[in-house]
Order: sequence, then structure tokens, then C-alpha cells
Amino acid sequence: MIIAAADGSALGNPGPAGWAWYVDDDCWDAGGWKHATNNQGELKAVLELLRATAHIDDDLLVLCDSQYVINAVTKWMPGWKRKGWRKADGKPVMNLDLLQELDEALAGRRFQFEWVKGHVGHPLNEAADERARAVAEAFQRGAAVPSGPGWTRNGGAATESASFDAADVDAILDAGPDDALFAIDDLSAAWHTLTVELSTEEHNRLVQRARAEGVSPEEFLRGLI
Repeated sequence: MIIAAADGSALGNPGPAGWAWYVDDDCWDAGGWKHATNNQGELKAVLELLRATAHIDDDLLVLCDSQYVINAVTKWMPGWKRKGWRKADGKPVMNLDLLQELDEALAGRRFQFEWVKGHVGHPLNEAADERARAVAEAFQRGAAVPSGPGWTRNGGAATESASFDAADVDAILDAGPDDALFAIDDLSAAWHTLTVELSTEEHNRLVQRARAEGVSPEEFLRGLI
């Protein structure tokens, strides 16, 4: 699962505005406008996150402090579409272009949103907020806009896929901390994708081992490999 925060910022609302999505310090992006609203920044952040990950067949968890964005995508959009992109009172939906682009980008994606309270120290939310605000401030000053490296996982460098047979899986699950299959000398090297097929029994063993270590199954398996 991809876990990323998306946030927007507008000075004056409307005013100089920015958007940003953030996975970690090596995987994020940001942009903005000379004049826009905070809601436009919030929507654009999610849209650009979806576009950046469109080539990846992973579930996507979007951490968002905007109830407007979450409700628009998960509750209101189907009704708006049925009414010709109009609200219950018959008035046109605001931010129509962004919403229609979001609707298109969401098609076929496995996603969920999680609301996080803004400005309370949530690491990913704070990182996205800082970058969105930095863009808004750059537009306000007429300075260069600080964009990020973009999506750097499973992209750029060549991506490799591999499968393991049952014996390989057993060896991984039974391995101890000193029995890793590979020696990773350069932790800054590009990431590669490995596909592991597990039986139900093997998957259950993996989950149990991960829980015992207090980590996700993916993190546990990655550590063993």
C-alpha cells in the first residue's frame, strides 16, 4: 500500500496558493498558482498524487486534513454526476474542472482516504503542509517555486519482478535476522519490486511473525530479504 499525505495552502484564500503530496523526503511533489483557493489546492494535491502513481497497481491510502475533499470524492461526487455536476440546490458544483479530472483519475484505482487533523504534528501531514505553503509563499514573493523530485519509487530506474517457489518462501519465513538472502551494501540504491506468491498458510505465518515484531507484513518481509 502507498501511504501519502496531500495538502493545500492559500494565503488569503483566495490568494497565492500551493499544493503538495508527500511520501517521504525523497518522494514528494508540489506546485501551485498565483491565485487560487485552499480547496483548489487540496483537490489538486490529491489529483497529482493519483497521476504520479497511475502506473502502480498498489492500494493507495491518502492522508488528508480536508473534510471537503474526502466528502467530495467519497460521498458527493456520484450524486453530482447524476445531476449533471450540480448540487442538490441546482447550483453548479464549484471547482468543476478539478473534480472531473479527479473522477477520471480515480477510475479503476483502489484507494481510501483517512482524515487527519491538521497542524497537530502528524509527520506526513506537516511535511505536505510545509511544502504547499512554501509554494504559496514563493508565488507571493515572486520567487522560484520549490517543486519536488516527484515519484521516485518503482519508477525512473529499471523495475525488476521476481517470484519465489515454496522452498524459497519457507526459507524467508524461517530466516532469522542474520540469515538474510541478500546483503544490501548501499541503502541509497534504487528500489526494486519483488513479487512473492504465498499460500494461505504461508501468509498466516508471515502475518504472525510480523505482529510479533510490531511491524507490517511488508516491512517484515523486506527486512528479511
